[in-house]
Amino acid sequence: MDTLPRSPGVYLMKNQTGKIIYVGKSKCLKNRVSSYFHSHGLSIKTQKLVSNIYDFDIIVTSSEAEALVLENELIKRHNPKYNIKLKDAKTYPYIKMTFENGFPNLSLSRRRSDNNAKYFGPYTSSFAVNDIIKTIQKTFRIPDCDKKFSYGKKICRPCLSYHLDNCLGPCSGTVKDEEYTDAVKQIECFLRGDIKSAVEMLEEKMLKASEDLRFEDAARLRDSINNLKKLCDKQNVVSTPKNEEDFFGFYETDTLSCMTVLKVRGGIVSDKESIFLSLDEINDNEALCDLILRYYDNFDMIPRRIYISFEIGEELENELSETLTSLSGHTSSVHHPERGDKRALCNIAVNNSKESINTRLAILSHNDELLINVANLLGLEVVPERIESYDISNSGSSSMYCGMVVLENAKFKKSDYRSFAIKTTDGQDDYGSMSEAIQRRLLHIGKDDDSSMNTAPDLILLDGGVGHVNTIKALMGELNIDIPVFGMVKDEHHKTRTLTDGENEISIAKNQEMFNFFYKIQEEVHRYTFGRMDESRRKSVKGSSLAEIEGIGQSKAKLLLKHFGSLKAVKNASLEELTAVSGISSAIAENIINHFNKQEN
Repeated sequence: MDTLPRSPGVYLMKNQTGKIIYVGKSKCLKNRVSSYFHSHGLSIKTQKLVSNIYDFDIIVTSSEAEALVLENELIKRHNPKYNIKLKDAKTYPYIKMTFENGFPNLSLSRRRSDNNAKYFGPYTSSFAVNDIIKTIQKTFRIPDCDKKFSYGKKICRPCLSYHLDNCLGPCSGTVKDEEYTDAVKQIECFLRGDIKSAVEMLEEKMLKASEDLRFEDAARLRDSINNLKKLCDKQNVVSTPKNEEDFFGFYETDTLSCMTVLKVRGGIVSDKESIFLSLDEINDNEALCDLILRYYDNFDMIPRRIYISFEIGEELENELSETLTSLSGHTSSVHHPERGDKRALCNIAVNNSKESINTRLAILSHNDELLINVANLLGLEVVPERIESYDISNSGSSSMYCGMVVLENAKFKKSDYRSFAIKTTDGQDDYGSMSEAIQRRLLHIGKDDDSSMNTAPDLILLDGGVGHVNTIKALMGELNIDIPVFGMVKDEHHKTRTLTDGENEISIAKNQEMFNFFYKIQEEVHRYTFGRMDESRRKSVKGSSLAEIEGIGQSKAKLLLKHFGSLKAVKNASLEELTAVSGISSAIAENIINHFNKQEN
C-alpha cells in the first residue's frame, strides 16, 4: 500500500480467478484503496467485496474527470459484480429538429450526430418523446410526412391532413416564410421548457384573429393552446421557468435500493427515472457519488443545480460539483437541502424511490410464487430462474432460423435473445434445425467469458411436441448435459394446450395462471423467430430484385442495401449518390436508374 501514488486514477479489484469484481475512481488512489483494508466500520456490502478481493490493479490518470471517463468505460466493458449498473446514456431518446429548406421536421433520435440539427432532451421514455412530437405536430400544424418542401413551390396536392386543418400544407407552395418561422419559434420555446412563452405567442395570434373576425382561425388557435395546456397538466409546476434542476432521492430496504431522479425543466417536473441497486451492489457515499457522475455520462444532460436527499459531506459535495462543472463546461453545483421547497422535492424523489421498490418487491414476490408453481407443475428439482424457449421459422427451404427467447425470474430478458441461422440442416427439417441451433447454444455453457450464453438454463421450452422433445433429449445425452426439456403443444386454435416431457402430457387448460404464462412464452418466441426470419427473407427478396439489373450480382445488391438502408432509398438515389458506393460505376448507376424508371412507366 505504501507504494500507491497519491494521484487521481482508477482501481480494479479482482477475485481469485482474476475476474474484475469492482471498479472505482479516486482523486487520491493511495487513500482510497488503502481505506478498503485499513478502515473499520465498513458496510456489510463493502465487507463482502473486501472478502472477495485477491488482487487489484490501478491506472493513473491526469485528472479526476479523466478517471471518471475511464471508470465508466471499464464498468461497461467488465460489468463488475459489485458496481451499480446503469443504462447506457447513449440510448436515451432526444427530440431531433432538422431543417429541410427551412421547414422543421421532428423525430426521435438516440444519438446526437447531426451538427446541423437541434436536439432537445434527453428523455428517459421513448413513449414521452413520441407523445410530445404528436402534440407539437397537431398544435403547430407542421407536417408529419417525409416530403421535401420548398417555399413558394408546389410539390404535390395537399393530403387529407391539410384538408382537416391539421397541417399548414407546405406541399401546396402557399405557406409564407414568416408563418412557418413563427411556428418554429413557438416549437423551440416549448421544447426548451418555456411553455409560458409558447402559449403567450398562440394567445396573441388568437386575439388578433378574433379582432379580424377570423373566427375559425381563432377557434383553431384556441384548440392548439388547450393541447399544450393538457400536455403541461400532466406535470406539476414546481420552480421558476428558467431553472434547470435535478433532484436525486435515495431509499433502501434490506433487499433492494433505488435512486430516483426528478428532472425539472422550464419550472415543471418534465421526467422521472428510477435506478435500482441489487443486494450486492455497493451504495456507500462514494458509490452514490460515482452513480451520479456516471448518470451524466452524456455531458449535455448536466443541469446547473443538482439536489440530493442524502448527506455526503462538504468535501464530497465540492468534489462532485467541481467534476460536473469541468465535464459540462458550465457551473454545476451539488447541494443537500435540509428545508424549504428544494427539500420537499428531494422528499418527493425519495417517496418515488420507495414506491418503486414496493412495486418491484410485489412483482418479485408474485414472480417467485409463479415460478414455484411452475416447478411443482413440471416436477422440477429447482425453481427455474432462467428459462429459454426455442422455435423454428422458415420461408420454404431458405431463410431458416431458430429463435431463442429468455426469461429471468419470470420476466422476458430481451438483451439475451438470440437467433441462429440454420447452416448445416438441409430442407424443411424442424427436428434437425432445432437440434443444430440448440447444440450451438449449449456448447457455450461454462465458457470463461462475460456472455450470458455461458450460463445454463434451468428449463428449456420448445415450440413443438413429442418429436421435438425427444430429439433434444437425445442431443443432451450425447453432450452429457442434463437440463429439463418440455414441449409446448398447441391446440386447433394455435394456443398452448398441454406440455409434454416426451412421454407424458401435462394439461394446463384449466389452470389459468399456468396457461397465461406458457401461452405468453409461446407467442413471444414465435413473434421473435418469425421476425428474424422475415427480416432475412425481405433482404433476400430485395437483393434478388436488384440482382436482376445488369452489372449487379448478389454481392453488389447487398452492398447497395447496406449503404442506403432500403430498396426505396436505392430507387430514389441520384446518379452521384449511387456512384459514391464502392464498386458502383457510372454505367451501373445508369442501369439502376433506368431499371426503376421502366418499372414506373
